Amino acid sequence: MKSFALTLICLLTAGTALAQDCTAPAEPKIPDGSSADMQQMLDGQQAVKAFQAANSEYMDCLDPKIAEATEKVTAEDASEADLSTLKSLEEAYNAAVSREENVAEEFNSEIRDYKEANPG
Repeated sequence: MKSFALTLICLLTAGTALAQDCTAPAEPKIPDGSSADMQQMLDGQQAVKAFQAANSEYMDCLDPKIAEATEKVTAEDASEADLSTLKSLEEAYNAAVSREENVAEEFNSEIRDYKEANPG
């Protein structure tokens, strides 16, 4: 019985530890298009591209963890901890998608502001 309890504890904490292996990237600083010069906008573009690449790696890291958690949840003996782990992983993935969309929208808005401030 002790062996079963230890195995169960290890399995429950393993999901949490696995999720911690994936680290969400920090959002880049977006230049103010109405006052930035061309180089600042180009640097901002590079920062956005680097963020997108890092965010893609982060989501790729989450994918197998979500698949594993989904398998555990569909098992007959799924626990509340399994459900919680899956929910946390899915929320992390969805938040990553939202962050990437928000960064892209913000940068595109600043590009429009830059073009308005620098016609021609």
